Amino acid sequence: MQALKIVLEGMTTSFRYPHFMLGVQPSFPLPPPATVYGHVCSALGEWVDPEGLVFAYHFTVAGEGHDLEHTHVLSAASGKLPGGERKVLEGNVNPFKRHILLFPRLTLYLNRPDWIDAFRYPRYPVVLGRSQDLAAYTQIEIIELQQTEQVYFEHTLLPFAMAAHVPAGVVTLMPRWINYRDRRRPTFARYLMLRERVTSVQMLRYGDQQPVYWSDPTAPRVDGLPLGLWFHSFVGAADEAITMA
Repeated sequence: MQALKIVLEGMTTSFRYPHFMLGVQPSFPLPPPATVYGHVCSALGEWVDPEGLVFAYHFTVAGEGHDLEHTHVLSAASGKLPGGERKVLEGNVNPFKRHILLFPRLTLYLNRPDWIDAFRYPRYPVVLGRSQDLAAYTQIEIIELQQTEQVYFEHTLLPFAMAAHVPAGVVTLMPRWINYRDRRRPTFARYLMLRERVTSVQMLRYGDQQPVYWSDPTAPRVDGLPLGLWFHSFVGAADEAITMA
């Protein structure tokens, strides 16, 4: 299987938890699938059909910190301004702390090697997360993935179903896809965030399971094992069917 491999590096990023409005803005430690979808669409310059598009990634940061920001919370107003004009809006400045990830490095794999020129010449500025989190592509290539029974996973997303097999990770609810053509309607899904290293030998197997994983032969090996890749979809079929043979 051929895949498009893209390496992105930046100085800062932040992946906001939904539904937090005031006081604090925590960040997911890994980019949600909806963020990946928006990034791909930004490079192509249009909203692409997510059907059939799958991705895998490896994401690391050099550190974490906090920044102080503020928002203007507005509401409808009554009364008049000092000059006699009618008030329309009024509001207050609300400061909050934002969780920042420092020097992010994203290695993204897509099942669309034909999009290589879109990432060589992206339509919009390269950002990851917020609009001010400028980044740059440091490597873009087409690679041939391999299937193997022995791999290691780290700094990536696994499907929620793997929580019963993997002796590490944190289960969380993430935005899977945002339909910008339907009033930004979000779709959510549960994932296993894996920041530490786990090998396929450490994973629990049930019955006669003989899983086979996609791997990147160009990534650094650890104890002789290649980097495992778990491909996720934005819509459609369950993620388990995409990776395990």
